[in-house]
Amino acid sequence: MIISAEQTWNLEAIYPDADAWEADFSRIRPLAEAFLAFRGRLSESAATLRKAIEALDDFERLGEKVYVYAHLRSDENTADNTNRARVDRVEALFASLAETSAWFDPEIMAIPDETMNCFLDAPELALYRRSLQELLREKPHTLSEPEERLLGTLGDVLGTPSKTFGILNDADLDFGRIRGENGKSRPLTHGSYRRFLESSDREVRKRAFRKMFSTYHKFRNTFASTLDGVVKRHVTGAKIRRYPSALEQALFSDNVPAEVYRNLITAVHGKLDAFYDYMKLRREVMKLDKLDMFDMYNPLVPSCRREYTFAEAVDIVKKALAPLGKEYARNLELAFSQRWVDVPERKGKRSGAYSSGCYDTFPYLLLNYNGTLNDVFTLIHELGHSMHSFYSNQAQHYHYADYSIFVAEVASTTNEMLLFEYLLAETDDRDFRCYLLGHLADEIRGTIYRQTMFAEFELLIHELAEQGVPLTADLMNEKYYELNKLYYGPEVDADRLIAVEWSRIPHFYYNFYVYKYATGMSAAVKLSRNLLSGDPAKREAYFGFLKAGGSRDVLDIMRNAGVDLSTPAPVNAALDYFHETVKRLRRELAV
Repeated sequence: MIISAEQTWNLEAIYPDADAWEADFSRIRPLAEAFLAFRGRLSESAATLRKAIEALDDFERLGEKVYVYAHLRSDENTADNTNRARVDRVEALFASLAETSAWFDPEIMAIPDETMNCFLDAPELALYRRSLQELLREKPHTLSEPEERLLGTLGDVLGTPSKTFGILNDADLDFGRIRGENGKSRPLTHGSYRRFLESSDREVRKRAFRKMFSTYHKFRNTFASTLDGVVKRHVTGAKIRRYPSALEQALFSDNVPAEVYRNLITAVHGKLDAFYDYMKLRREVMKLDKLDMFDMYNPLVPSCRREYTFAEAVDIVKKALAPLGKEYARNLELAFSQRWVDVPERKGKRSGAYSSGCYDTFPYLLLNYNGTLNDVFTLIHELGHSMHSFYSNQAQHYHYADYSIFVAEVASTTNEMLLFEYLLAETDDRDFRCYLLGHLADEIRGTIYRQTMFAEFELLIHELAEQGVPLTADLMNEKYYELNKLYYGPEVDADRLIAVEWSRIPHFYYNFYVYKYATGMSAAVKLSRNLLSGDPAKREAYFGFLKAGGSRDVLDIMRNAGVDLSTPAPVNAALDYFHETVKRLRRELAV
């Protein structure tokens, strides 16, 4: 397969050849040793502490560059042993240096308050004042150095429930085979399950659902044990570190109050009528007396098969992102002129799509582009990540360039919202318009309503564990089914097997992560509205978000961008937008 250079990423911009990579790889250990030379000296002076921070940044910065090149090369062709060996060497080196920085935070926290207050006022540490203050915020929850070291050595052991879940879920479960629409039997897998649920044949959907969840039902007690183990780890960890709850520990690093999490759930409860209205529309279009859970992914409008060359996709993306202005357009062009993107699918290439890079590289994109509309959405989504990284790296010192996971999906989802609006405005094809509206409704349903239901379940099981209640399979089935019934409402008569869905959701092992999907989508709806308004002040505020990196608290960054996530207002507005989308879809379908 011959691929033009323009369709591949330019990794030579990182290292011109393997020898250049080897030269930097050989510098990592000496940089680590230079950093270690400051151990026991951090309280000497503000100047010494500054040099220690700079030494740590130098070590980590080069390590990131070396790793990024290695993993991107490996993902080009996962069958290439030379490329894979390069990744293994980096990972092995970092594992051997795992203790390099473990002493650093405890030693800073051990500096007497009076001395540290003087350091914080010293001009030598002006750049690092914020990061030091953030670190000192953790002081009440940090243990002694021996205790921290002990917990560090237990990390792999404590991760056993998550690993067990992953092995059981991804490798050991066998879901058998399903007879599809054409009468032929095909394997039921995690990947094929969604395709079966999108079938126009309800019996196919039902067979796939019951086969999948019957398998999970058989192993429900094992999955209850793994999830119980993870929840206990979170609850016990919070007690050890003196947090009021596992939730508050999980939100602490982002400085997000627990009220933000709870406000999300309350706001979504207040907008369930909009969800019920969409379920009613879905039931009416599908001509069913009641919906079941296997009726949620069958498109209301058959897929409008459209194909786009990559050049056409790039043109569409540029036009959709025009509301961001000329400066953004010029910088967006760099993604193509500097070859940030590896475009085509090919044998050996890593599947899926992502944006990846570091402070000293381009924010590269891996695609497996096949010319579908979904591929166009994937391109604009990953460009959102890359442009966020580009602006943060341009505007911030290395120390503050990384942005929080809390806001990681905001720019990418905002881009998707702009593409939806552009395509809707440009088409005269009613079927395509209905398809887009249905797709948009399903995106918001899945990202806000469904993820908030997950977030509520996750909070519930942690609170039960904190009360000493055993998390048995029967209890979790009962609680999950009640939540599912509340969220999906009167138009849905759910098969009781949906009660065991909790057992197949890997995000419940991520420690209160799923709520970020819902807040991120809510922010994206608001920010896309702001950008489409044409108001220069709102656009400038959005650029402030793109450039902020980790220089401020995430809630302050989003507030300055025009979205106050400390209140329920953005969630309410996003769900009002969802309801308007459903009403518009109903009008288009004339139901």
